[in-house]
Amino acid sequence: MARKADSTLAEEELYPHSGEAGHSELRDPRLLDLDQEQESPFLRAQKRVPVRRAAIPKKTLAYLGWAGLAVGLFFAAGVASLAAYRYGQHSWRFRVESSDDIEIAGLSNVTRSQVMEVLGEDIGRNIFFVPLAQRKKQLEQIPWVESASLMRFVPNRLRIEIHERQPAAFARVGSKISLIDSSGVLMDLPVTNRKRFSFPVVLGMSFAEPQSARAERMKTYSRLIAELDSGGAHYSQNVSEVDLSDPEDIKVLANDVGGEVLVHLGPADFLERFKIYISHVQQWRQQFARLDSVDLRYEHQIVVNPDYEAAPKQPPLSASQVRAALAAGVRPATLVTRDVGKTRSMTARKGARGRPAAKGSGPRSVGSAAAPSTEKSQPTGQGSAEKTTPTAPAENATTKPAKPSPAIPKGQAQE
Repeated sequence: MARKADSTLAEEELYPHSGEAGHSELRDPRLLDLDQEQESPFLRAQKRVPVRRAAIPKKTLAYLGWAGLAVGLFFAAGVASLAAYRYGQHSWRFRVESSDDIEIAGLSNVTRSQVMEVLGEDIGRNIFFVPLAQRKKQLEQIPWVESASLMRFVPNRLRIEIHERQPAAFARVGSKISLIDSSGVLMDLPVTNRKRFSFPVVLGMSFAEPQSARAERMKTYSRLIAELDSGGAHYSQNVSEVDLSDPEDIKVLANDVGGEVLVHLGPADFLERFKIYISHVQQWRQQFARLDSVDLRYEHQIVVNPDYEAAPKQPPLSASQVRAALAAGVRPATLVTRDVGKTRSMTARKGARGRPAAKGSGPRSVGSAAAPSTEKSQPTGQGSAEKTTPTAPAENATTKPAKPSPAIPKGQAQE
């Protein structure tokens, strides 16, 4: 049987080396194109699975939820606050019914009636509509009040805390006695308080001058008192008046068992100069027929009785003012309206009768003189007239005005 011819030839027979050559060419790294990737046309393309995504992310939804909750809470709180405000505005429970609902603390010299004059119009008003800031300013306009604080207490109570000023001295301004603090604020004498003060009376103040001017004078006064009381001396207890009218010549009225003496201390060195007066006042009383004033301002000399001219007479105090001043602790001697000439004539008369005359007739002795006494007549119309009647001269007294004594060397006085 004949063999059937096979017309099909194997690829290896036709191209015996073609496969190896092709594979070798593919295996050659120099012929490879690494930048281009071609899919084989014989591989089936992979089918991509579609992913379903939400329209808004979960985090955004969470944030929106919290924001909505916050807005809701805020709205609810606003509604509740509005309801509470309307309730507090119209409810009778928050109304100040009477003065018993107003508590006041810290009163000593300020009276409750003075405070109620400010807060009286708030009785019957809703507690939330009381203007606390405005009432605070009104209370601090009371001279005795240095500061005030006001607080509301639900449902209908007010509490006022008063901090009062601390007086530093009495002040005689015209025909009125007042108290004054270290900042120059003038205060009326307390009416109901039984506390007595032991202050000197300061002169030289005026209602017309600004408080800043009075404050500067009170700084000088504070320095004077601090120096006189330094070292435990307490010399200020021997001072009944302080004249601050001239800042370059501070004058004090010193009093002891021998009487009152006006001492010129100048603008500084108060303690040193006052010690000179304390050390030699008894010697001067024996040396001179009378001792009304001493000038210690000069560095190397002392002038006795320099104030020989009559000083301006201060307006007299009314009887009610005198009683209030005595009740507050003012020394009686400072309430007397003194006339320099008259006082000296009385002192000279006393010295002529009960005190020996000045030793010798040297230049240190001072002649005594009688001065006319002044009597105030009944007021007529808007003014008042003064009647002057001469007073008989004292025994061994001259009728010439008193003159200051010659200067005493300070070194001699300090020996």
